[in-house]
Amino acid sequence: MDFIRVLPQLHMLRFPIGQAYLWCDGDELTLVDAGHRDSGPLIEEAIRGAGLYPDALRRIVLTHCHRDHVGAAGELAQRYGAEVLAHRLDAPVVRGEAPVPDPVLLDWEVPLYEHGLTVPPAPPTRVDRELEDGDVLGFGGGARVVHSPGHTDGSIALHLPDHGVLFTGDCVAGVGRVMLGVFNVDRALAQVSMRRLASLAPSTVCFGHGDPLTENAAAVLLASADGDAGL
Repeated sequence: MDFIRVLPQLHMLRFPIGQAYLWCDGDELTLVDAGHRDSGPLIEEAIRGAGLYPDALRRIVLTHCHRDHVGAAGELAQRYGAEVLAHRLDAPVVRGEAPVPDPVLLDWEVPLYEHGLTVPPAPPTRVDRELEDGDVLGFGGGARVVHSPGHTDGSIALHLPDHGVLFTGDCVAGVGRVMLGVFNVDRALAQVSMRRLASLAPSTVCFGHGDPLTENAAAVLLASADGDAGL
């Protein structure tokens, strides 16, 4: 796993498939997504390596219910008393009460999707707080929940207006180029969500897959959203 500094308060944790983000408010930590089910020790090691303490983890915000984002959330939450948050529509899947929704795959997505299934399924994970669009969370000066359906019904982004940071989850990808994320349950709805995220004009964009966008982020995201809308 790679642990990469994006901003003074923000690090990216990159796994073989997918990534998570660690936000630091002084001595209080927030994890956005939680990697695969075996990544708990790697996340703890990365936190300690940055001179921080895992027991300062206050919350784990899940952008959606997929295995490469939920995996270690339950383990870390139980160990450190962190609160687990997810959108109301994805919470039953995270808890194991409902099946993971099947995406509608384009032909070129099929081999990529099959490769992603090599990640072990996430264990059922408690959700302490079910989120809705517009909720404001207690980190980053007030992180706003942006419901971004299409990848899954309950996919969310997190917008930190005070810092110009946007976490897109898998609604948008940055692998090679900025583009609509893959493996969507409703591609047209995901495109609408992507355009909404672009309208927020962030200065830093953090994707569920791909390098963060830190230069000309607002313009690149908007151009990418307009391009995908025309496909």
